[in-house]
Amino acid sequence: MLSADEAADLIEAIATRQDRAAFARLFQYFAPRVKAFIMRGGADPEVAQEVAQEALIMVWRKAASFDRTKASASTWLYTIARNKRIDHLRRNNRPAIDTDDWLTVFAPEDDDADKSVLAGQTYTRVKELLGGLSADQLVVIEKAFFEDKTHTVIAEELKLPLGTVKSRIRLALARLREALERDES
Repeated sequence: MLSADEAADLIEAIATRQDRAAFARLFQYFAPRVKAFIMRGGADPEVAQEVAQEALIMVWRKAASFDRTKASASTWLYTIARNKRIDHLRRNNRPAIDTDDWLTVFAPEDDDADKSVLAGQTYTRVKELLGGLSADQLVVIEKAFFEDKTHTVIAEELKLPLGTVKSRIRLALARLREALERDES
């Protein structure tokens, strides 16, 4: 077992001293876990192994960009692995990305793990907040933002007055905005 502090210490040892023993320990602990993570995303074992190795090589190369005050070592590392999985899918033109995972679909192209971690944290928080909306608000938000439907089309589909649809969207967005602003405070 590797604690969060130990993992962060190992990454920092890699960054400052290019410590091969620290990398070996990190690799030994995380390689099978990252491989399993990638396989849960639908990759076969060979692809998962390849992606896990690429991710851990990136950890070696980008260790200096790790900041334990912004994310845990595992969050940072799994973000790199997720980005490598996306890169692999894009390289091989496989449309196997789960479109329900809208973070994956709209993930940034760059390899800046800090930005990706922040995006991941925002995604997780917004997903939590969406779960707290009423069913009526959630359905109009999903149709407007995830299905890209106009307010008029939503009103027709749901057999609701246009004003009701607009009100529900406005109230849901206000609720989300307030919660996110409270988080920033």
